Amino acid sequence: MLLNNDTTYDLAVIGGGLAGLALSIQIARQGYKVILFEKEKYPFHRVCGEYISLESWNFLEGLGLQLEKLNISHIKRLCVSGVNGKSFEQELPLGGFGISRYTLDFALFQIAKRSGVEVCEQTRISEIRFLNEEFDITSSNRIFKATMTAGCFGKRSNIDVSWKRPFIAARKNKLNNYIGVKYHIRYHFPDDMIALHNFKKGYCGLSKVENDQYCLCYLTNADNLKKNGNDINKLEEMILSVNPYLKDIFSKGEKIHAPVIISQISFDQKSAIENHVLMTGDAVGMISPLCGNGMSMALHASKIAAEHIHKFLKGSVSREQMEENYTAGWKKLFARRLRTGRIFQRLFNNRWAVSIVIYLGRSFPSLIKRLITYTHGQPF
Repeated sequence: MLLNNDTTYDLAVIGGGLAGLALSIQIARQGYKVILFEKEKYPFHRVCGEYISLESWNFLEGLGLQLEKLNISHIKRLCVSGVNGKSFEQELPLGGFGISRYTLDFALFQIAKRSGVEVCEQTRISEIRFLNEEFDITSSNRIFKATMTAGCFGKRSNIDVSWKRPFIAARKNKLNNYIGVKYHIRYHFPDDMIALHNFKKGYCGLSKVENDQYCLCYLTNADNLKKNGNDINKLEEMILSVNPYLKDIFSKGEKIHAPVIISQISFDQKSAIENHVLMTGDAVGMISPLCGNGMSMALHASKIAAEHIHKFLKGSVSREQMEENYTAGWKKLFARRLRTGRIFQRLFNNRWAVSIVIYLGRSFPSLIKRLITYTHGQPF
């Protein structure tokens, strides 16, 4: 039997990743009643490259995160290798830092609770309905009401499926049907470098996080896994380890936990508003991981969303105006980055294109530096 919650929240946030947690903190601090739903229990691992551009540093500290006390790594250099092991190194124009989602999300979760956010862990939302200018949000045993709802439920969720969003129904192409795999490992590697090692129909990132651990995360299409009997170990041995850098990592690296895996990843375009729900983070658009800026984009999107939601909740703009303004603001900041990311994703599916990138990186480093800036922004 479904029970009604008598409280009407100002904002309901569906999904407790970076965008959802950051958004809930900002809105709660402005005096609004906020509830956040997360299907897992904190802390937990997520499939993520765990590298954050320095453009997010000030914003995260503004939320209350004391980054310097978390023993994070400061990353200033990039190494890119092709399948055959040819590589180049490049200084990063802005740089970034490494921190695990296990640590970062848990810290933001604690800040959210201290800020007055009502956090419902291990709660899966099955339906979101907009009726008479408010939302009915259904979990397994309860219906919650909210004036405003934000969809922060990541790359793909049951809500996306129930709404039949276009990217769900899209035919298989070079921008969808990917799998992501992540480990934390111990391995001898420079603390200030992030590596991007290519293999047949995929690439693998490596960078230091906290506690002398490294994040090893790779992306490939589902066919690559299927052709290796849906066996992750076989895939790593037969496909990834053709690249000598990856062979060394998998033979010498010590895996700290079992792999975290996500499937059906799509880089297809998504809309910023769905059924009057304001979408943020990967729910509105996922940039190719090889661009190394998805976490910063999720955080920045939460800041934009918070500004427009606040104006709506205090009555300065109508719901329609808020939706239009948020969509326009989001596109202005992120549309070009996502287009560039989709181009890179298509290129990195082609072995010859990767070889050309390696050649350009070795011969024209300034060109690579310029390309990096196309997928990154300024501090916010």
